[in-house]
Amino acid sequence: MSKKRNQTFRALHEQSGPFVIPNPWDIGSARILAGMDYKALATTSGGMAYSLGLTDGQVSREKALRHCREIVAATELPVSADLENGFGDTPECVFQTIADAGAIGLAGGSIEDYTGRPDAPIYDLMLAVERIEAASAACKNLSVDFVLTARCESLVWGGTDLDEVIERLQAYEKAGADVLFAPGLDDLDAIRNVCAAVDKPVNVIMSTPGLRFGIDDLADVGVKRISIGSAFAQVAYGSLIAAAQEIATRGSFEFTKDAVDYVELESFFQPKG
Repeated sequence: MSKKRNQTFRALHEQSGPFVIPNPWDIGSARILAGMDYKALATTSGGMAYSLGLTDGQVSREKALRHCREIVAATELPVSADLENGFGDTPECVFQTIADAGAIGLAGGSIEDYTGRPDAPIYDLMLAVERIEAASAACKNLSVDFVLTARCESLVWGGTDLDEVIERLQAYEKAGADVLFAPGLDDLDAIRNVCAAVDKPVNVIMSTPGLRFGIDDLADVGVKRISIGSAFAQVAYGSLIAAAQEIATRGSFEFTKDAVDYVELESFFQPKG
């Protein structure tokens, strides 16, 4: 089953037009999304952290990989993992993380160039490239196909130079990345420029509030994969916070009118077959 999932995931990147890869944050949300005809899933470091009562980036490598294994086992869909910075600075750490990710049944994973240190947030380009080269080498050692995504994080951490983002993505492409991703792109012209500057598929994350373009707009500028990040988890937790605040401040329970029907919700969790 694992090899078939991996082949399916690769094929999604080779078909015409974009596909949406939503981001569950636990087993229940994975099964709901799988029951809504999505073709693949991706983990979210933020959503995972919130489900554990932690902030994004504070989950250990061991816990993150255990979470990935749970999401892989939850459905029959291929799963790509948010592997953050590979849980270590060195290329050797990144190599081992990809090796372990492939061994637990993941069909892909992303490695970012964020260091985890806000005072020096982005790895030097040479080291960042070496890390993607190590990830690519680990992919080649796996017994299954594994789609490697390289992430340039500079726009998230105060960077504004699109040319620098493109330079990094081009370098990561040459280093062996299969998919390129620059969170923080919120302008269609910028997204178009990124897609035109590289040959590999581009992932765009649609989690910034207020973005007015949709799937067709992203298809027109060349986007291949669309992810949601932690937005679904934020919506769910936001609804919980609002409901709890209503009870505490107004003493009312009007929030229940927006609750999903009990039977409908349980239908996603019924055993198949």
